Amino acid sequence: MATKTEDLTKTDDEQAPQEAAAAAEAEARTDAAEPDEQLTDESAEESTGESGESEGAPQEKTPSGVGLGAGAVVSAALGLVSLSGGWIGTVAAARETLIGQLQTSSTANVATQVKEVYGDAWHTTALWAGLFALAALITGVVVLARPAFGVPGRPQAAWIKSVAWAGVSLGVIGLLLAVLKYSDALLALPSTG
Repeated sequence: MATKTEDLTKTDDEQAPQEAAAAAEAEARTDAAEPDEQLTDESAEESTGESGESEGAPQEKTPSGVGLGAGAVVSAALGLVSLSGGWIGTVAAARETLIGQLQTSSTANVATQVKEVYGDAWHTTALWAGLFALAALITGVVVLARPAFGVPGRPQAAWIKSVAWAGVSLGVIGLLLAVLKYSDALLALPSTG
């Protein structure tokens, strides 16, 4: 408190040198702090990529892997659809059954009726399942092979690899089952003779 009472009793001429010294000291502190703040701002810009430059060279944007993750999920989903037959396979089989009923006369023998009405529908279901399995297999392989053509040194996330491998596996199983169904090696039409 003594300092404040002394300041009140001093004249403006006596206070001016003290105020100038205090202002110079404050300015020196802010000048000393500014380079550190500038370095902090520059390092923050470099880490977030806002400045776009790092030591004169343009900074490349690294991919986030969202597309590969989506591709892996699509591959697994297509693999599951290939095993279940899917809605499209069911509709195509029903259409083929209807066509078989319309084209087969009532006087045709039983073997012809079974083949036209049920056999063609079964093969259509197998064909659509095989197409979905092939799509799952190709999509999974593309997702697994993509990092080889992408950013070098950037590893692919483990979950993306796992889901893509699941899609490839389901695609291989679905394709194998589709071939077995289409060739009548698995669940062939019953004998009518």
